[in-house]
Amino acid sequence: MGRILTAQDVEFAVRGGAVFACGGGGWVEHGRELGTMAVTIGRPELVDISELSDDAWIATAAAIGAPGGLTAWEMLGSDYVKAVALLQEALGEPLAGLIIGQNGMSSTVNAWLPSALLGTKVVDAVGDLRAHPTGDMGSLGLANSPEVMIQTAVGGNRAQNRYIELVTRGATAKVSPILRTASDMSGGFIASCRNPIRAAYVREHAALGGISRALKLGEAIFAAEKKGGKAVIEAICKATDGSILLSGTIDGSTLQYTPEAFDIGVITVKAGKKALHLHTMNEYMAVEDGDGVRVASYPDVIAVLDAEGRPVSAGKLKAGMKVHVFHIHKDKIPLASSVFDPAVYPPVEARLGINLQDYALAQPARKKKGKKS
Repeated sequence: MGRILTAQDVEFAVRGGAVFACGGGGWVEHGRELGTMAVTIGRPELVDISELSDDAWIATAAAIGAPGGLTAWEMLGSDYVKAVALLQEALGEPLAGLIIGQNGMSSTVNAWLPSALLGTKVVDAVGDLRAHPTGDMGSLGLANSPEVMIQTAVGGNRAQNRYIELVTRGATAKVSPILRTASDMSGGFIASCRNPIRAAYVREHAALGGISRALKLGEAIFAAEKKGGKAVIEAICKATDGSILLSGTIDGSTLQYTPEAFDIGVITVKAGKKALHLHTMNEYMAVEDGDGVRVASYPDVIAVLDAEGRPVSAGKLKAGMKVHVFHIHKDKIPLASSVFDPAVYPPVEARLGINLQDYALAQPARKKKGKKS
């Protein structure tokens, strides 16, 4: 049976989603606003993929742009709904449900408002458990597919006459950059609905249970908050089987906004003689120590927590801030097929100047089944 999402779930979603945001994934304020609107104006419903027929249409609700807060973006709840409506119109058939491309501070709730107003189910599956910089990285292995897909984008800074509505058709890899260009033209952040596919494909290729996992983590954080920051950090580590790589201070950041709607740079955290360098492209994509040795890399979850255990967006990290660098190894999270698609890595690697795919494409170790006694 489905789960009707509530105001309490909004709080869980923004807290848990903020950890999986990995420095990106939108804004807590935006997520709380979207979620509150959804549970107030309707009854968004979270369902397991098994509750939908194999041939049901499912699309991805997402936001595209640079979430570092370095631009004059404007996106309203109605933009998310309009993006879904435009896709349904272009498809010529109703959508049964929506997944999200990634968890995040606001992206965990991207499908809730359309669900409340249009009746589409919030499907408990994600294109990537953690946030990532490009749409292709959450496209369920469609990045290199020649199949024609539909993608829509809606939003923009109205006061600056930047509002855009866009419907595109084409191979995912060719169409996705168009939406990112639209995001930059709109002010740096835009709502989208993309890639309608059948439920059977989602069942095979998505990271199933990704939204429930964010809600469960958020619930653990919420319960620990009254005990203080140390308790929150301990709760995050316990709930995810993650760990703190380093506790120190922000020593510097080269993060800059680019015309492609990315925030790109390196953030340095120091603690005495120890240092970690966080390679960032909207999200924290890799961590190297002071000797240049890779200690964490996408699709690992990499987050920066403040003294109270709150995840901090990459664009809000300032020199002198006391932080904790948090890490979950990829073997401990569900991975979608996008992670193992070689086509998604070259554009990101070229901008960051580092290799990601050698680690990401290595299949996780599978546990051997023991004999029953």
